[in-house]
Amino acid sequence: MTKIVKNQKAKKPSHRYVINCAQPIEDNVLVLKDFESYLTQKIKVDGKVGNLGAAVKVSKDKDSLVVEAKIAFSKRYLKYLSKKYLKKQDLREYLRVIATSKNNYELRFFTVNNDEEDKE
Repeated sequence: MTKIVKNQKAKKPSHRYVINCAQPIEDNVLVLKDFESYLTQKIKVDGKVGNLGAAVKVSKDKDSLVVEAKIAFSKRYLKYLSKKYLKKQDLREYLRVIATSKNNYELRFFTVNNDEEDKE
């Protein structure tokens, strides 16, 4: 027999993701306000673009973006949108999106090893 618990509400998912953009902002490569507006326009809720409402909130701190969702929200989807923005701005060749912890991402520059130049 299974026990049924009454008068207990289901736990609503709450997610908070942070994208740290300190390096590109310091080098004047990325404009945080444009990135914030891009995410606000492109995040899909219930299959519709621009349907954020109270379910998803995109805000910016000093040098990072914070995405708070009160619905089921995938961390991978946020990474996908970030990569898409970088590609659109022709920055994908220079920047990459790296997960630094469970709910944090960071935009970092590619490190290029020029071994051929060292040999000459």
